[in-house]
Amino acid sequence: MDISHRMRWAARAQFFCSGFVFATWGVHIPTVKSHYGVDEAELGLAMLAAGVGALLGLTQASRWIGRYGARRSAGVCGATYALLLAGLLAMPAYSALLCLLAVFGIVTSVFDVAINTEAAQLELRDDKPLMSGMHGMFSLGGMVGAVTGSAALAAGLRPQIHLLLVAAGMALTIAVAARSMLPKEATAFSGAGNGFRLPRGTLLLLGLLAALGLIAEGAIYDWSVLYLHQELASPQQQAALAYASFSAAMALARFGGDAMRARFAPALLLRGSALVAAGSMTLVLLTDLPWLALVGFAGVGVGFANVVPILFAASARVPGVEPARGIAAVSAMAYLGFMAGPPVIGFLAQLSSLTHALYVVVAFAAALAMSARYADPA
Repeated sequence: MDISHRMRWAARAQFFCSGFVFATWGVHIPTVKSHYGVDEAELGLAMLAAGVGALLGLTQASRWIGRYGARRSAGVCGATYALLLAGLLAMPAYSALLCLLAVFGIVTSVFDVAINTEAAQLELRDDKPLMSGMHGMFSLGGMVGAVTGSAALAAGLRPQIHLLLVAAGMALTIAVAARSMLPKEATAFSGAGNGFRLPRGTLLLLGLLAALGLIAEGAIYDWSVLYLHQELASPQQQAALAYASFSAAMALARFGGDAMRARFAPALLLRGSALVAAGSMTLVLLTDLPWLALVGFAGVGVGFANVVPILFAASARVPGVEPARGIAAVSAMAYLGFMAGPPVIGFLAQLSSLTHALYVVVAFAAALAMSARYADPA
């Protein structure tokens, strides 16, 4: 295997592990809710703690990646991210869980920016679309994580044992894959000591659009299982398939996304994708049949599959901006949206219902469709 091929597979492995870890957290959200005896608002506050941690991480992500490169940043933060899973059900109190999730948010945000910076640099280096496929590996990891989590619950495996096994396996995989990523010089960039700055102009616009997409996507990742379990009265092992359905469809669409990006203009592809997401989410929220909701979640996955890859790839092509800085700035804003979405849904659900709160996904998908013309910085 030549060095370029090995680097691409190392990056794919990192995205896969990121999705697997996040899916495992998603599958066990009802477990965490029950274990600590919290309601939707308190669960939303726990997710907000992760969001605040992510915000702190984002203020340093560009600095750390600029100084140490994506390889080292991804290896250290990614392994820590995985290992923190083992503590989700081991905290002595709800307040301790909030602290753990804050740290979880810090390392996850830096890991996410690092692997997206790596993917953007590989795409530019090889002069071929790769970003959709990388994000496809995240979705594949999410699907596998959700299916194995569902199987573990159905088999009666203790949740803490499941979390320990996943934490150890994913941390080891991330650490090994990091050894084959691009060298520091390829992803470090000048001015790294300045830390995070709110981007301006085209980068700001791309960041806002990416944040809309990831707010909606994050809402599905964190609330779809609870939605099926609580609103449609599905058993938890069956409800976990909501996450799996969404992730599987997203993975398939992303693996075909690079070919789609090569064939269609970014604005056209973004508009069509967003409309599919909006229509599918409306179906989920209007039906009371669990199997039809699963079909709808799959449609939402197809719709959101290429939103972020389109926008992240665009951020690396902004004239006059270093690709690493562009992708770091936009992915930082997008990730902030990813972390902000779930707690917002939680608070809205407490005020009304989870069904009503999830109409945010429909609204943001519609907003993306109306703003699709901004997806091409050229």
